[in-house]
Amino acid sequence: MLIAGFPAGAWGTNCYLVAPAAGEECVIIDPGHQAAQGVEETLKKHRLKPVAVVLTHGHIDHVASVVPVCGAHDVPAWIHPEDRYMMSDPEKALGRSIGMPLMGELTVGEPDDLKELTDGSKLTLAGLEFGVSHAPGHTKGSVTFTMPEAADIPPVLFSGDLLFAGSVGRTDLPGGDHAELLRSLARVCLPLDDSTVVLSGHGPQTTIGRERATNPFLNGLDAAPRRGL
Repeated sequence: MLIAGFPAGAWGTNCYLVAPAAGEECVIIDPGHQAAQGVEETLKKHRLKPVAVVLTHGHIDHVASVVPVCGAHDVPAWIHPEDRYMMSDPEKALGRSIGMPLMGELTVGEPDDLKELTDGSKLTLAGLEFGVSHAPGHTKGSVTFTMPEAADIPPVLFSGDLLFAGSVGRTDLPGGDHAELLRSLARVCLPLDDSTVVLSGHGPQTTIGRERATNPFLNGLDAAPRRGL
């Protein structure tokens, strides 16, 4: 399996291209702010053909390049319905202080073919299977994507802005809720095997085992359901 990622834009948002191997079809995850050129370079480098864009949530640093990327390759995009409005109204999703300075440089709006993700569903794209889990807290429509263990790699979690190495997503933007984020961590992340590789929206990769042991936001969450979190 091939997973090629790069950080893009002012926020260093990770964009991932996932394929069974070089020279095959691929899925693009979170082509955000200023990611279009990196997407094209990665496609060329690995001789990939995109078949879909999938989005962990609707914040502009994760979706700003969706329209040009989908348009250039005539592919659909997938997003959770709770975050769909952010495609055409990023200012509402981020607040004026963050959204307004960017509006002049962005191509906002929905791509021609925008599909909605469903909690618990399985997406089969480019010969790969992605499990979809609704994980609100950072935004109301945040999701994670999981891939099962393959012959050459352990299980993978694309966590978006739910879980980072040593941290979790911010909850001070519109739609954020810290208690809900903790519930999502307990429901979506804790059941995963320690070997699961975490590829997040920002920063370096980690594993569930490492985060279970060292991430202060995960400490004690094994007992969270009993505490009513």
